[in-house]
Amino acid sequence: MDKTTEKTRTIEHIITATETREGGGFIVHRPFPTSWIREFDPFLLLDEMGPVHYSPGEAVGAPDHPHRGFETVTYLLEGHMRHKDSRGHAGQLTPGDVQWMTAGSGVVHSEMPDAEFARVGGSAHGFQVWVNLPRKDKMIRPRYQELESAQIPVGTNAEGTASVRVIAGEALGIKAVTETRTPIYFLHFTLKPGARVVQSIPARYNAFAYVISGEGRFGPERKQATDHQMVIFENDADSVILENPAEARAPLNFLLLAGIPLNEPVVRYGPFVMNTEDEIRQAIADFQNGKMGAIDF
Repeated sequence: MDKTTEKTRTIEHIITATETREGGGFIVHRPFPTSWIREFDPFLLLDEMGPVHYSPGEAVGAPDHPHRGFETVTYLLEGHMRHKDSRGHAGQLTPGDVQWMTAGSGVVHSEMPDAEFARVGGSAHGFQVWVNLPRKDKMIRPRYQELESAQIPVGTNAEGTASVRVIAGEALGIKAVTETRTPIYFLHFTLKPGARVVQSIPARYNAFAYVISGEGRFGPERKQATDHQMVIFENDADSVILENPAEARAPLNFLLLAGIPLNEPVVRYGPFVMNTEDEIRQAIADFQNGKMGAIDF
């Protein structure tokens, strides 16, 4: 189809992430939730952790904290993290790895720098996305899916100018290996200068891009977005235009996320996301009474 006639999603807004601190004091860039946009159904939060360089002994993480009612997806680009939970599970994240945690009925979780990484220091950079669970799944048994970098499917275009890591969904003819409770796309694109991709996204899905590095052009308007900016697409077509202009001096790296909106009430209190205030009060009581367990190993 000719570029001038294809019907693709237009751009609704471009948002610059705010900088804040989380957990033990690590820096995050957060496009949402903010006072302007509370959630982006079915997504509840996007945190870009870093990028930051730690000197020896400076690295920090997120000590023991509970979750209920949603999923956390952690995608590490740089660094080395260790995690534990109150169900006796432990693991690690190294560059390119993904941890997909379905908190469901509740779990206490810890995400801390690897001891050797903390000792010697180094660069840390990654993402955490919160994906809401539908009402029927909010109290399911907690579950983990862990993918090492080499297990994540990678697609490329015929010209070799665009590549994508397919964490969820499908792109450039490649399908993800993860299972999701809520149908979503979670794609990490890298476009060389001059590369242009038209990515299919069903019209009923909410969709946005988040720029990691470079200066991209998005939508038929070719609106520019750069580091720490979120591009929100209108739900007015079933594909999106993603482009790194030919005059660019560096590759364009960005995430593209999309999902079917749940259209259900969202009541959130810190690490608990439910449908009613009573369910939130019950989550708090269950945590305080030890029903979500504790990390004791």
